[in-house]
Amino acid sequence: MNKNERFVKKITPKSVDFSKWYIEIIQKAELADYAPIKGMMIIRPYGYAIWENIQQLVDKRIKESGHSNAYFPLFIPESLLQKETEHLEGFAPEVAWVTHGGADELEERIAVRPTSEAIIGNMYAKWIKSWRDLPVLINQWANIVRWEKVTRPFLRTTEFLWQEGHTAHETKEEAQKETLMILSLYKEFVETELAIPVISGLKSEREKFAGALETYAIESMMSDGKALQMGTSHNLGQQFSKVFNIRFEDRNQNLQYVWQTSWGVSTRLVGALIMAHGDDSGLKFPPRVAPVQVVIVPIAIGDWKENVLPVAQNIKKELKEDGIRVKLDDREEFTPGWKFSEWEMRGVPLRLEIGPRDIKEKKVVIVRRDTGKKETVAWESLKKKVPEILKNIQKSMFEMVLKFQRENTFKVKDYEEFKDVLGSKKGFIETYWCGDRACEEKIKEDTMATIRVIRLEQDMEGNKGNCICCQKPAKNLVIFARAY
Repeated sequence: MNKNERFVKKITPKSVDFSKWYIEIIQKAELADYAPIKGMMIIRPYGYAIWENIQQLVDKRIKESGHSNAYFPLFIPESLLQKETEHLEGFAPEVAWVTHGGADELEERIAVRPTSEAIIGNMYAKWIKSWRDLPVLINQWANIVRWEKVTRPFLRTTEFLWQEGHTAHETKEEAQKETLMILSLYKEFVETELAIPVISGLKSEREKFAGALETYAIESMMSDGKALQMGTSHNLGQQFSKVFNIRFEDRNQNLQYVWQTSWGVSTRLVGALIMAHGDDSGLKFPPRVAPVQVVIVPIAIGDWKENVLPVAQNIKKELKEDGIRVKLDDREEFTPGWKFSEWEMRGVPLRLEIGPRDIKEKKVVIVRRDTGKKETVAWESLKKKVPEILKNIQKSMFEMVLKFQRENTFKVKDYEEFKDVLGSKKGFIETYWCGDRACEEKIKEDTMATIRVIRLEQDMEGNKGNCICCQKPAKNLVIFARAY
């Protein structure tokens, strides 16, 4: 590639081929690359920096809510997984098995962690003896392996990174409170830090986590109109505690089974950032999680190293002292125009341009990635102005995605209109459902749409709504969509 060729000319437009656009951005912006093993990805430094920012912000919230981090083994004996039949059946097609240690065949197959309920349940049975040992509030940051048939970087890979919380409680009410608290924590995090609005709710029996009493999730609309599950929080009830015999002596000296929860978010959130915010020019990162929040591009003209570069270096130093993640691009082998395109591709929220004329006027040109708006700012105003603009970009990006979500959420009157909307438009359909699994499966078979969530805030119009499929009296207000 010619060093002065604009990156943006090489991206397939979203409107032409969304999937191709997504993959091209990941590769050209150097977020990730394909590994030698099918379905696995190598997260490159720029992509991993996003995950580190996400991890730090989520971890802070988890710890502030009273949880502690621990670590459990990657390998799980088959006998532990087999104890919970429903759980094993739910993951069976995706489990990777270790059958040999060196040259020796193992007496028992070992699963590579598809999730950790089994091994953690086994340990909780050892640790929990009395009500005084409760609650147990543990989280772990780990890698997960699920042998997916169809993969896509960040969204669905054979191996991915996540956090998984596992808690144990005295009562059903405490477990339910924990489940909903984490759901709320995830919603606040995604909306505040990732600038992506979500809809939270309950999963249907068909869509819930294998072995859970109830599964709650946050769902968001990507810019192609499809839904993406951003995080889940499961009330496990006593299913696993009975299987793994996790019992405690209660306050009346009776033996009781604990009530459990599990919950998690993963590197899928990086994919959400790409699909919710990106455009035909590349990535657009919200400032709070952007690896680089501000890039400074000195204009290399004449004696720029003597006049322009020292000023740019000083601006970088001052912004960095204020806690801003700033990059100075002083590479000589690329033109300013090429650099503009590259950093636009990489989604940096704010670009500062400074040239010989700006030195004379003691000003800097500021360009926003979200809107492309340019403005000239005096040097002495930068320390105040830059944080203000970054804050405004964060807010503006959230509002832009929220507007798109609202404009592409439809209420329909009958099943024919339901199918027509899914066929001709993109987005969510908010409608009524009778609660019958047969209707849910028929809709999926006809349209490939699934129930993303049962709304927590039900507006049943006096319970007069009818099921979109069978027209029987409805039990729930739900969100249907095609999803990743």
